[in-house]
Amino acid sequence: MSTPIVLHSAAELAKLRAQLTAEGKTLALVPTMGALHRGHLALVSRARELADVVMVSIFVNPLQFGAGEDFDRYPRTLDSDVAALSGAAEFVFAPDADEVYPDRVGGEAVPLQHAGPVGDLFEGARRPGHFDGVLTVVARLFDLVEPDVAVFGQKDAQQVFLVRQLITKNRVPITFEVVPTVREEDGVALSSRNRYLSEEERAAAAALPHALLAASHAALHEGVQGTREAGIRAFEQYPLVRLEYLDLVDPTTFLPAADDHQGPVTVVVAAKVGNTRLIDTENIERLHA
Repeated sequence: MSTPIVLHSAAELAKLRAQLTAEGKTLALVPTMGALHRGHLALVSRARELADVVMVSIFVNPLQFGAGEDFDRYPRTLDSDVAALSGAAEFVFAPDADEVYPDRVGGEAVPLQHAGPVGDLFEGARRPGHFDGVLTVVARLFDLVEPDVAVFGQKDAQQVFLVRQLITKNRVPITFEVVPTVREEDGVALSSRNRYLSEEERAAAAALPHALLAASHAALHEGVQGTREAGIRAFEQYPLVRLEYLDLVDPTTFLPAADDHQGPVTVVVAAKVGNTRLIDTENIERLHA
């Protein structure tokens, strides 16, 4: 397999999809915003196992960035991203904003998706409208690409929950695959935003996996409150890191777990390391409670 073919338009996608259908081939989509790293490549590798043809979308979606966020400085590295996908994906879809949202240039309006109450929690509480933007672009990509399989990473747990909800609500005929988080040796989750960190900040970013590990250990003998508190205490060792939230959610609803919850939980955490905002997550099979 050689360097991926880069497509830029809906017309090119439609032609490709017709060809694949005629050949009886399945298509897996890995949606990204580019700045690819080993975590993304793990998604691509899993996509390869699930479909005949793999496409990676690269699009920095303006709808999911709020005022004062890093849309303008978000890394755009299409050439190196395409090179990184050599031998791993057949196609890259790299549209401009007018192609994804044709109403910007007088075309048909793209229906806005709404995340609902869960979209206002955690990441949504700090980034109003973020998940509406995420779901709108995901729905648009599903409409344009018509993939048989979509592959996402577990690190963005709230996003995963909401995309799964979108697929169910909109009855999208697709297989939804979630891949475990890829981590560095010190446990830090791979993220395109890690490149913003200084050497000292990068070391301090270990606070997030450290807190998740502390919570996981506490869950062996504590309930919801004790597990949450153990995770929060872990940040006391990291003065460069400002904790925004650490909480336990019921994975079936993504609402904060009740104090007497005894089933599986997902720990979600967000913190600022210097000026860079990082998130992480960990699933716990069962609390002691």
